[in-house]
Amino acid sequence: MPNVDLNCDMGESSHLYPYNIDKDLALLKYISSVNLACGFHAGDAHTMHQLVEAAVEMKIAIGAHPGFKDKANFGRENRQLSPEKIYDIVLYQLGALQAFLKAHRAKMHHVKPHGALYNMAAKEKPIADAICNAMLDFDESLMLYGLSGSEMIRSAEQLGLQTASEVFADRTYQADGSLTPRSAANALIEDGHEALRQVLQMVQQGTVIATDGTNIPVKCKTICIHGDADNALSFAETIYELLRQHHVNIQQP
Repeated sequence: MPNVDLNCDMGESSHLYPYNIDKDLALLKYISSVNLACGFHAGDAHTMHQLVEAAVEMKIAIGAHPGFKDKANFGRENRQLSPEKIYDIVLYQLGALQAFLKAHRAKMHHVKPHGALYNMAAKEKPIADAICNAMLDFDESLMLYGLSGSEMIRSAEQLGLQTASEVFADRTYQADGSLTPRSAANALIEDGHEALRQVLQMVQQGTVIATDGTNIPVKCKTICIHGDADNALSFAETIYELLRQHHVNIQQP
């Protein structure tokens, strides 16, 4: 029976998006790991605390979701920072989440960069190295969640970090394995049936169909569900049930 993790970006309170923590709390039922916003691109102290408490109670793996300090753009706009500054903002955000984990005698499991930071690190080795070095200096046992086949995964492996190659249920792919930029009209998969077909292909065959029609290889250790999407709860439930029906074991990596 194959194993796969279902992860979800959460705690992303922002004036840009209607936010209801009840939806995040309900989502926890269908996932095995959670990535919590640490206050830079979204989120706040109270939201982090509530979700840490709930995730600890449900024995869900808790990870940090650091991004650029850019709430106005939800962390989705590229920022040209030096590797030294990338290191600092990642380390700072890990420390913010760690405070609440310590209060609940829990341990940070992983780190998954957010938005523009994630996409830049997927292609640019200096940024990927800065993120991974911050993780190493914070806690060398941390696992990096990063785009399958990306520079992030390679950097983490070279530095001796554990990795979980990530795929996306609701995003389209380019022929080089990168995600289609959100600025493109076809970046998101709106059709639920198409998203489910993509999930099954990635899990069962280790491939995904790119926007140009080519079949590209992916490693599928964890599947991302976006908690800020309007249909996040029903989508998570459907994917959870689909995987169970196809005898896929859902567990943290």
